[in-house]
Amino acid sequence: MSKEVEKGLQRIGVTVSKPIMALIAIIFGILVIVYPDLLQWIVGLYFIIQGILFFIDYFELRRK
Repeated sequence: MSKEVEKGLQRIGVTVSKPIMALIAIIFGILVIVYPDLLQWIVGLYFIIQGILFFIDYFELRRK
């Protein structure tokens, strides 16, 4: 899954190293444990970002 996100981010010009992605995942995990109400926001943001990356990929493939 992280490879898909990494490829999507590279396509739009954003590169994030694996240790930074791991750190972000750990921080979000801790936040969800401490503040369970945040779960819906984190999951919602994930789906929105993933959807945008899928659309970018789809339109890039159609352009070629």
